[in-house]
Amino acid sequence: MQTQTTNHKNLYYPPGGILMWIIIYLELFTFGMALIAMVYYSKDEPEVFHNSRLLLNTTFGTVNTIFLLTSGFFMAKSVQSYKEANIKKTILFLKLTLLGGLLFLILKSVEYYLKIDGGYTINYNTFFSFYWMLTLFHVIHVIVGLVILISVYRGLKKEKITTSVEDFEASASFWHMCDLIWLLLFPIIYLIF
Repeated sequence: MQTQTTNHKNLYYPPGGILMWIIIYLELFTFGMALIAMVYYSKDEPEVFHNSRLLLNTTFGTVNTIFLLTSGFFMAKSVQSYKEANIKKTILFLKLTLLGGLLFLILKSVEYYLKIDGGYTINYNTFFSFYWMLTLFHVIHVIVGLVILISVYRGLKKEKITTSVEDFEASASFWHMCDLIWLLLFPIIYLIF
């Protein structure tokens, strides 16, 4: 198999294409504005936000950060292997990427169960309203990312390279966006208040 190359029209073509980066910037803007709103509202109820943050399990948040960052690392290795036309390594790294995403969702589900069981639902207080809205919106992105990566994986299992480098990079860019959003959410929600 020959090495996959990207036929960029200019030097400034971002990995995954300009449309994917527009989506990424819009998503980061959306999450950023929600986090700014959360910080703004925390000024009105500093004690509520602080005490509520103490009810979160920072170990769960830390382990989930490790899951996503490790998954992102393997996604980068998968893209590199794909460009080198090493399908076996691409598939291996993609499986590890998917595993990291699934482990994130499993641990997040355990955390959600414990919060609901403890009565800390979206209506509990302002902090938990932000917690649920932000983390659930992120979980939706992770699920969408996993669906995209599973479709890429299924294409690779057919023993043919049918996915272009640009499409593979676009799926990787979306996955890395999920990592980046979590890196914004984790410290603000789990550590700062």
